[in-house]
Amino acid sequence: MIGNLKPLEIVLIIAVILLLFGAKKLPDMARSLGKSARILKSEVKAMKKDDAEAAAPTTETVADTTPPATTARTIQAAPGDVTSSRPVSEAKPTTQS
Repeated sequence: MIGNLKPLEIVLIIAVILLLFGAKKLPDMARSLGKSARILKSEVKAMKKDDAEAAAPTTETVADTTPPATTARTIQAAPGDVTSSRPVSEAKPTTQS
């Protein structure tokens, strides 16, 4: 059905989209869509990496894989997006008297 569209019909569809959303909002929407696609792509890549690591046989114990308590970690939303990264403070165990 899409293959039957003539160039004039495609131009009319684009004009209607511009009228509905406005020329100002379209670049923002495209930018947002691009960011979402990059985040999705990096998450899929990370999941595949995690699956590959889980499938590989290891001889490490759980105690060997835990990071030290003094290590600072950073959560990064998307590769190269330094504006949304933030440090993570982990809860420290407390002792009660």
